[in-house]
Amino acid sequence: MPKFSVLRTINVNAPIDNIFKILTNFNHWQAWSPWLIMEPDAKVQISGDGKSYQWFGSRVGEGKMEILSEQKNNQIIYSLNFFKPWKSKAEVSFLLSDKQDSVEITWTMHSKLPFFLFWMKKMMIAFIGKDYERGLLMLKAIAEQGEVPSKLEFKGVSESPSITYIGIKTECSQSEIAEAMGRDFNDLANYLEGHKDLINGQALSIYHKWDMVKKVVEYTAAIPVRLFPQQRSSKYIYAQIPATKKYTIKHTGPYVYLGNAWSTLYNMQQNKELKCNKHIPPFEQYMNEPNITPHNELVTEVNFPIK
Repeated sequence: MPKFSVLRTINVNAPIDNIFKILTNFNHWQAWSPWLIMEPDAKVQISGDGKSYQWFGSRVGEGKMEILSEQKNNQIIYSLNFFKPWKSKAEVSFLLSDKQDSVEITWTMHSKLPFFLFWMKKMMIAFIGKDYERGLLMLKAIAEQGEVPSKLEFKGVSESPSITYIGIKTECSQSEIAEAMGRDFNDLANYLEGHKDLINGQALSIYHKWDMVKKVVEYTAAIPVRLFPQQRSSKYIYAQIPATKKYTIKHTGPYVYLGNAWSTLYNMQQNKELKCNKHIPPFEQYMNEPNITPHNELVTEVNFPIK
């Protein structure tokens, strides 16, 4: 059976005692789990001592996790058993390292894939790695702030009118996307400074490619317009998203947590809850202005075109 490992690390500015308590009691896990946020209606059963829990859901599948050993403020080792969508086992651990001004948390998984899924090894490492990154960000928020400023609202299916836009198409690494997107939207704002009367809606990003294994993103940063200016520049794209049905998840909170909405929609697609329109790429629309809106109040709608 193909073996694989996943490891992710984050630094948290909180007492190590508090972090250890969160990680050794599953009653705290629902608030920061990168999987349970995708399925609020999933059933969770936690043991009386908080040392094991089971979950049952259509998106998150079924499984059980329990603590095998604890070294106070140092290491916790868990056994993880998946029952659905397929049976597998894993060893999971958290290692805590107390630094001078923070606590370094390392989250590790060692597991095996069923033989018939050998071709998914790189993809599984990439997807679980992204889940771990989302989970660690939310764990950091719980430890430092007492809550995760990320809320999902499942708005469901609606009709989306066509969107005419001016945009900049960019390909970059996933780690560079925030910087690249900021640069693109600043460029668009400067270009449209003399054409504000043409702007027709909130800014959006269209995602043409998101390669989890190669960690490469291709997107178009776009501003909706009523019509195109008479004089055009070859630097920009002048195009349209056609009218379509779409499934929308509304995310409230800092952009750093937007992966919660995207992961949920991809999970719904894989679970065949959504039949996506492959001819129209997914897109996110920013419903308020980031320069004047508190980060915890930022609203983003993530849309998957569907048939």
